[in-house]
Parts: sequence; C-alpha cells; structure tokens
Amino acid sequence: MANFRYLPNTDQDRQEMLEKIGVKDIMDIFSDVPENVRREGTMNLPEALSEYELLKETSSMAAKNTTASQKPYFLGAGTYDHHIPTIVNHLIMRQEFLTAYVPYQPEVSQGELQALFEWQTMIAEMTGMDLANCGLYDGYNAVAEATNLAFSHVKKSNKVLISKGVHPQAIETVTTYGFGKGYATEEVAIKNDITDIEDLKAKLDKEVAAVVVQYPNFFGSVEDIKAIKAELEGSKTLLIVVANPLALGKLEKPGVLGADITVGDVQPFGIPMSFGGPHCGYFAVTDKLMRKIPSRIVGETVDEEGKRGFVMTLSTREQHIRREKATSNYSSNQALYALASSIAMTAYGKEGVKELAQANINNAHYLAKQLQDKGFEVLNTKPFFNEFVVKLDKDITEVNKALHEKGFVGGYDASKAFGQENVYLLCATEKRTKAEMDSFVSALAEVAK
Repeated sequence: MANFRYLPNTDQDRQEMLEKIGVKDIMDIFSDVPENVRREGTMNLPEALSEYELLKETSSMAAKNTTASQKPYFLGAGTYDHHIPTIVNHLIMRQEFLTAYVPYQPEVSQGELQALFEWQTMIAEMTGMDLANCGLYDGYNAVAEATNLAFSHVKKSNKVLISKGVHPQAIETVTTYGFGKGYATEEVAIKNDITDIEDLKAKLDKEVAAVVVQYPNFFGSVEDIKAIKAELEGSKTLLIVVANPLALGKLEKPGVLGADITVGDVQPFGIPMSFGGPHCGYFAVTDKLMRKIPSRIVGETVDEEGKRGFVMTLSTREQHIRREKATSNYSSNQALYALASSIAMTAYGKEGVKELAQANINNAHYLAKQLQDKGFEVLNTKPFFNEFVVKLDKDITEVNKALHEKGFVGGYDASKAFGQENVYLLCATEKRTKAEMDSFVSALAEVAK
C-alpha cells in the first residue's frame, strides 16, 4: 500500500481543466441532471486529511482485520490459503502486463496474448478437454455461463439439474442466470456426502439441458463422475464438471471421465484470497462446443513474413459481433489473474503441482484423523481433498469466536448446505504445519465440547 499514492488536483488544476472543456463552473458539468434530484449544500464529511494522516488512519483501520499471515487459517469453502510463488508478483506487476482486463488491440499486445494462449493450453491439458477460452470473471460466473451454453445447445430443454454438492454461491448464480434465460434450476440431493445417483435418475428427462456436479464437491468429497456420466448415456444432456484445478494434479481429468464442459476457478494457483475476490474463472469444452464458448479464444498463427504471432481467434461476445449472435452478454475477463495463475503453474511444473495436491490431501486427512481421535465425527464417507465436514455439538458462530480468541481462524458453517445442524467445513492446505493442526485440534476440543 505504501508504494502507491493518490495525487489530488489543485484549484489551479481544476480551473485549467474547466477552461479546456469550455466550462466556467464545475456545476455546469451536471446541468443535464434535474435540479430536484441534485444534493443541496455540502456533504456531511469530516475535514480532509493530509496524506500522512490518511495513511495512518487507513492503516489503523486495516489492522483490525485478521489475515492468514497472522493466525493459522482453516477456512476454505471456495477461497483458499495457498502459497503464492514470489515470481508471480514480480512478473504481473510489470507495466506491460499490469491490466486487469483483456487487450482490445491484440495486434500490439503480443506478450499478453501469448500468455493467455499458454494459459489456455495449460487449462486444456489439466482438465483433459479439447480447448479452453482465455478466462472469465470468476468460477461461479463460469458455471452459469456453462449452463447457459447447455440451454442453447440442447433443443427443447427448459431446466438444469445441479447437485447440492455444488458450492451454494454457484447454485445461486446459476439460478439467477436461468431466470433471465428462461430455464429452471432443480437441485439433486446428496446421499451422505456425494450426489445421490438415484435422485439424479428420478429427475432426469428429455427437458434437462445439463447436469452440474462439483469435483471435489463443496464438502471436499470426490464425486464419482464416471457413474454420473453413465446415467446420461443415450441422452443429449450435457455433463458440466466444476473442478478445483489444483485437485486435478492427483484426480483423473474430467475430460477423460466424460465431461462435456469443465469450469472452475484458478484461485488456488497464484491468486491471493483478497477477502473473497477477485478471482479468475476458466472454461474448457469439447470440440463440438467450440463455437458456443463464451468470451474469447486466443489462437496462434504466422504473419505474412512467416513469424509466429497470436490473435483473437474467436470473439463471440456482443462487443465483437452482432448482439443476437453473441454467446454471452456478460463474459468479463480477468486477464491479469489468468497470467498470475499461469506463472504459478509454470513455476510449480507438472511434478510440483502433483506434489502440492498431495500435500493438501495429506494435511486434510491428518487433521481429520486427529479430530476423530479426539471424539469428533467426520461426516465424509468418500475420499476427500483438502476439505471435510465435522459434526459439532455447539453453535458454529460461537465456536469460531472462541477459536479466534485462541489464535485461529476457524471453518465454515455448512449446516444449510449439508442439511444438518452444526456441520463444520474445515480446510487444511499445504501451508498448515503439523504443529498448527495439532494446536487447532486441541483448541477445538476445548471450545466445542
């Protein structure tokens, strides 16, 4: 924060700007705003502070926050405390990359386009899909764009089935998109900690555009994607898999298991938690859906001299083609964070990603075992990644307050999503040490029993 400064305008600066645009008074700029809706008088604000005073005040306010660098962090639920290689910030802060958006003059943005091209390649390889676009706003946006695609692709469809094992915020986003597009969202129950196949079979019909499942799911458990795909054989219904890209370092690729669309969020690779965002969504499909993919695809070509170059191969959004032909009217892109994640993945390499994923598996299972030894009930019946759910006897809000006083950031209240009271979702990434986990288990045993 101390490296950035806001440079205010002086009275002389303001006057020169007004003269430049041919206006005498700043209020003349607002002449089109009806007088009856304008605010009269000055706003009730404290006096302006000097730069030093302002920095001191905002630093004091920021110090009231608890961050993962201050206390061991056991909260996941969609945003995770992963290590970020130092090289990530060193590169994304270079001025030629420092834009949060995608280039609109691609011919003069070859470095940016190459970075996005490489990112697409990594996503396609990691997910086992044929191709990927150059990113979306976040993971939940990507899920909803996937259901929109399915609705437009599967004729005479009017609904999507979405597992209750999918993140609740993703379900809400799909429901909102569906309302606008004209399709319904119907939830498929979970049985124990994964999607109930029998409930899925009962709800499948010719009107279902897609089935959405998360892998690993919201409760950390690994869904049986192959079994779910088997239920869709012989139908036009698409399978959408919402996958944690880090978990794919150890799990089978969704494309191999039969996914038609694989989406998710690359936050686990090189993107800070930032109090919940911003993140960066990815979107990968099979060849048959290539021309219905939202946002843009960066392609490789050669110029008239035979030199390698990069271009926008497909730009299917309303700003590039006729509105009625667009695949999406909302396909914002997080190009800077796509770059950050590609740098992180490159820094780790294939073997490094596998090792990182295994460390997350090991830590989560170690933490679960220690809790079981203390008498806690772990509700996961299937293999899980870096999250799992525990049954508590006390109110989770009160438990988390008590844990905070003991120096820990606790887990997430997953009671509503799981369908039981006091269900506690805990996360243990590669950053959690054995000592931290042992201390957390002891603290939780004190405050929750």
